[in-house]
Amino acid sequence: MPAAGFMGMPMKDDIDTTWTYLHDGITMIMTNLQQGIDLKAYMGIYTAVHNFCISQKASTFTLQTQGMGTGQRGAHLLGEDLYRKLTDYLSNHLQGLVIESAGHTDEALLSFYIREWQRYTDAAKYIHHLFQYLNRHWVRREIEEGKKHIYDVYTLHLVQWRDVLFTKVWEKVMAAVLKLVEKQRNGETIEHNQIKQVVDSFVSLGLDDGDASKTTLDVYRYHFERPFLDATKLFYQNESKQFVAENSVVEYMKKAETRLSEEEERVKLYLHPDIAFSLKKTCNTALIADHSTVLRDEFQVLLDNDREEDMARMYSLLSRIPEGLDPLRTKFETHVRNAGLAAVAKVASDADKLEPKVYVDALLEIHTQYQGLVKRAFRDEPEFTRSLDNACREFVNRNDVCKSGSNKSPELLAKYTDVLLRKSSTGVEDTELENTLVQIMTVFKYIEDKDVFQKFYSRMLARRLVHSNSSSDDAETSMISKLKEACGFEYTNKLQRMFQDMQISKDLNSGFREHVQAVGSKGLDSTYSILGTGFWPLTPPGTNFNPPGEVAADCERFSRFYKNKHDGRKLTWLWQLCKGEVKANYVKNAKMPYTFQVSIYQMAILLLFNEKDKNTYEELSSTTQLNNEALDPSLGILLKAKVLNLDTSGGSASKVGPGAVFALNYDFKSKKYRVNLNVGMKAETKQEEAETNKTIEEDRKLLLQSAIVRIMKARKRMKHQQLVSETINQIRARFVPKVSDIKKCIEILLDKEYLERLEDDDIGYLA
Repeated sequence: MPAAGFMGMPMKDDIDTTWTYLHDGITMIMTNLQQGIDLKAYMGIYTAVHNFCISQKASTFTLQTQGMGTGQRGAHLLGEDLYRKLTDYLSNHLQGLVIESAGHTDEALLSFYIREWQRYTDAAKYIHHLFQYLNRHWVRREIEEGKKHIYDVYTLHLVQWRDVLFTKVWEKVMAAVLKLVEKQRNGETIEHNQIKQVVDSFVSLGLDDGDASKTTLDVYRYHFERPFLDATKLFYQNESKQFVAENSVVEYMKKAETRLSEEEERVKLYLHPDIAFSLKKTCNTALIADHSTVLRDEFQVLLDNDREEDMARMYSLLSRIPEGLDPLRTKFETHVRNAGLAAVAKVASDADKLEPKVYVDALLEIHTQYQGLVKRAFRDEPEFTRSLDNACREFVNRNDVCKSGSNKSPELLAKYTDVLLRKSSTGVEDTELENTLVQIMTVFKYIEDKDVFQKFYSRMLARRLVHSNSSSDDAETSMISKLKEACGFEYTNKLQRMFQDMQISKDLNSGFREHVQAVGSKGLDSTYSILGTGFWPLTPPGTNFNPPGEVAADCERFSRFYKNKHDGRKLTWLWQLCKGEVKANYVKNAKMPYTFQVSIYQMAILLLFNEKDKNTYEELSSTTQLNNEALDPSLGILLKAKVLNLDTSGGSASKVGPGAVFALNYDFKSKKYRVNLNVGMKAETKQEEAETNKTIEEDRKLLLQSAIVRIMKARKRMKHQQLVSETINQIRARFVPKVSDIKKCIEILLDKEYLERLEDDDIGYLA
């Protein structure tokens, strides 16, 4: 800016000459700033404003010392005049731009608006600095005194742009922006930086009229965000409606995913972050919520056809809208339940002959399949996991095998666990066994009647321990730890005590052998297990028994040894669980003697054939003292294995029973030299199952009664129905009690006078 173009420095306190001097310089800055400004001219403007403000200070001081109270006001008026001059100048400049803008439309209008905005705000920064003394002296004082609509010089520029130009052109500018965005949505390449600059200008105009030092997003939200969202909604409503009509649901989901991703990218590229939430909500409504029924109707088809990727896509879309996934969870739960029921029905043609492994594998297969689906397609979402759990609980506890409320699921699960933990010829690797036990616990989690599992498991564990038939102590311990973690200490207390008893028995046997050696007596190579009555699910034998002499003598020696250590304890011999080995030295043409693994009852029978080759049924019964329920199955196995033969000569009976004669088979043959004859009979298994189920029912009655007494002791008085509900809540972790059973137990406790009836259907506790 040539200095020659300026008049001489104006009088310090003359507003007219000062403004005339400033006008040309401000105009140069507003119109030709890009060409640069002469430093001398710049300093001249700065000095003129400075001198004007300084002169007001001097004038104000002089007037006050002369006692003229109007001096302060005069200074205000002069400062206000300079402020008004600048305001009028900006207004006139912007009105000219409004007229000029009328000649532009669409992208040309955007270019014009952005160019002029940039030029105007750049100039505003310079002019703000040049008027620094006005800001500090007059503007600040006016603001501090609470004057409204007074701003610092830069903010004044923005206010004028907003009030003079913006209000006239914003609608046309937004129309141009929306056209540009629509072009981009239709696949055209656009200069998106233009939109970003428009957004930035709208944001900059958000001035707080109550406090000029603060900014708001009100201008941006009303003039940009609102029309942008309206246009977005309309665009996607029209597009999606047409696309759904012409394409499959899966193709539409892919399209919706793409569009949603584009809009998220659009926010990053040129929109203000403030719009992100509202834009997402608008798109979710137009692209997903408006078509949610169509999407949900397709979900069953995707489930039926294992379309995992498409289910993941549908989950992702519907999770974006309120309650969008609820119907999917319901359909998923029904589908999984039906799949589980179908899988069980497929293997359950004969429930009595059903292999535990086949049954449990069928349950696990369905769980594993849909747990994987929840993990991969539904991102392990807790509510879908809950639906999976609800469905599994249903088909595990109520299926074709568990008809009429039977306890088959926990029973079969316990039997499968027994198969895994028993020694077998097909040994399982420790790692594989541990993984299978983890899967067992997966099914166990869904079992409602956990007390049934406990009863069967404890009986089978007892047999494994007594017969030293566990595949691994570590595996046994691991399983008990898992049960303890799932159900607590009380659930596994007796199981752990059984292990302790076995360890104590090992130590006791070592002591007994040392004792026998010390006294120099000869006995059998025997091992004894001492089992605590309260912890082992075992019952005394159901028959009298006269053990063989050798066995009786050894047992007597051990009894004396034990009672010497533990005076006052009573031993009850569980003959039905005792077993041993006998060598068969009598077989003709045998390269080496056979070893028979037998029950103690079979041993007693076979040892009688040392005396003679034939024995009658009556002789065997009389000598062993076994009743026919124990004797007949033992003989039946020996006959089946051809260790004994029925001698039917002389009119003897042709089947096991009175009148039958049994002869030792000298021609016995077997591929193995160790022959296991101690095998359980189906009748025994059935009887044991019946006994277990009977025990379960009895235990449940006691458990219910103790729960009722415990509740009433704490509450003293309760409504009958409330007591029933509270009892169910306390017991359901062990089993799901029937209301009728609870009512029967309440009646029993009333009869026993633990409880009493009160008025209004109340029950009271009797201490």
